[in-house]
Amino acid sequence: MLSNRPYLIRAFYDWIVDNECTPYVVVDAHCDGVEIPQNFVTNGQIILNIAPRAVTNFEMNNHFIRLSTRFGGVPIDIYCPIGSILGIYAQENGQGMMFESDPLEDPPPPQGPKVVPPQPPQPPQPKPQRRDGLKAKPSLRVIK
Repeated sequence: MLSNRPYLIRAFYDWIVDNECTPYVVVDAHCDGVEIPQNFVTNGQIILNIAPRAVTNFEMNNHFIRLSTRFGGVPIDIYCPIGSILGIYAQENGQGMMFESDPLEDPPPPQGPKVVPPQPPQPPQPKPQRRDGLKAKPSLRVIK
């Protein structure tokens, strides 16, 4: 199956915006492919306001979030692969979702079938026999 991260990010984004709150994303600044202003990075992360009123050229899909915004009055283009998004939340109340770092974006390649070593054959179980040498008939008991 595909990663559920992009679907959850979009769902939380819509939910936060629909509730007239400000969506913020937490981004792993050291993730491959991230294009952000490094001078705003703290502890390897950056928090971005992605509210419609704060950004232009906003695009979010299963692979990345791309937008244009201003940092210190200077316009800048931002690019964040979906795997770099560590969380999304509403600024006003903190409600949202955090994700594990270093996710698997794509499912792992299929492994070949596992070779199961053959089990040694089990010795046959003797069938219960009656005293007179005939086969025993099955019996049922009522247990209360």
